[in-house]
Amino acid sequence: MNMYFDPKETNRVGEARNSFAGRLLTDSQFNEAMTITGILESEIKKSGTFREKLGDYAHAFARTEKFDAMKAESTLRDLFKARTGQSMNEMREQLMEREKNLSDVDPELVKDVTREIGPMIKDGNKMTFHRAYDFQASHLAGELGITNAGAKKLMTETFRQEAGGELYDWGKGLEEKYYRPQIEAEKQEREKPARTRRTRQPRPR
Repeated sequence: MNMYFDPKETNRVGEARNSFAGRLLTDSQFNEAMTITGILESEIKKSGTFREKLGDYAHAFARTEKFDAMKAESTLRDLFKARTGQSMNEMREQLMEREKNLSDVDPELVKDVTREIGPMIKDGNKMTFHRAYDFQASHLAGELGITNAGAKKLMTETFRQEAGGELYDWGKGLEEKYYRPQIEAEKQEREKPARTRRTRQPRPR
């Protein structure tokens, strides 16, 4: 099997392959289904939702196979649980419950994570605010066991309380100051050969 998964999940992936849902699939079908379970897990951890994406991927998965979308969705659910040890809903509820009870969060952790957005944009190679914000939110979400969306909300609220402004406005300001000039310089560099070709005069015969 040519799989992309966390090495820590090797045993669970093997169990998923030998499960009732896994045994019914060819290697290519199983690989595709397991990739989709990874996408669904990322969506749950990012937004705390999965139903819409599950429906979309189940339809797409079934379209080229010999089973319907309902069967595809059931297979994806079974393989997700076999690989992660939780159902999609259990994972979602665990994250939501953790977010509801965030009474022990170290405010300095949130501040430090948010501050790091600045150096990422300033010193990074063409780093947008959106990318830096999402990266730091993902880090904070992992530390706290919550969704990326929950981490972003926490960062935004903490910034508002501490700085008296909006995180988005601050980040976009940094983007204009550091990211935009890099993009403009790259654009000008790309256009140089084209301008040279356009202005080159033909040699006299």
